[in-house]
Amino acid sequence: MIRVLLADDQALIRAGFRALLGAEEDIEVVAEGANGREAVALAVEHVPDVALVDIQMPVLDGIEATRQIAADPRLTGVHVVILTNYGLDEYVYRALRAGAGGFLVKDTEPADLIHGVRVAARGDALLSPAITRRLIGEFVSRPPRGGLGAGLEVLTNREREVVALAARGMSNDEIAAHMVISLATAKTHISRAMTKLRARDRAQLVVLAYESGLVTPPSR
Repeated sequence: MIRVLLADDQALIRAGFRALLGAEEDIEVVAEGANGREAVALAVEHVPDVALVDIQMPVLDGIEATRQIAADPRLTGVHVVILTNYGLDEYVYRALRAGAGGFLVKDTEPADLIHGVRVAARGDALLSPAITRRLIGEFVSRPPRGGLGAGLEVLTNREREVVALAARGMSNDEIAAHMVISLATAKTHISRAMTKLRARDRAQLVVLAYESGLVTPPSR
């Protein structure tokens, strides 16, 4: 059973999502919050598998709520998915840097919402390669900040190569084909790099790759 926390200041949005998700045999909505502070407290209380968090809420916004959830060692198994009205924007980028595993647009199709919850519950980033490329093009074309996560020297050469390819928007299948390795080996390299860099998921791994300077954005 996938346990879900809903956090949105609009009761109608919460009710709609609850009805859709609750109709699935493998999904249970365990708690609802109307602001970011409630989202953090309910995450600690219920430790859900997935937290669907609105990016703009009163008291504490979704970005800060995400940051607090991601920083709490008790909540390492909680996968935050940001809910937004606007698609890929600067707020979403900041949320990904704060530890979100992906995002969903609020008017997404019901089937995509349900699929997204299941993907997030598995620990996979809710970012398709196409979305990753947009993220790169729109928000990561800035000088490296450095200092995020563990030093990249902890990665092996193969792990650096795999992370760089993931940061350029390649899927695991594409990485495996490019490096002429098995899909299982590509997944292992990604998993080990995430562990070493203390990245919660693939989305944060991509952000870390650019922010640290491992990969430089393409010139416009």
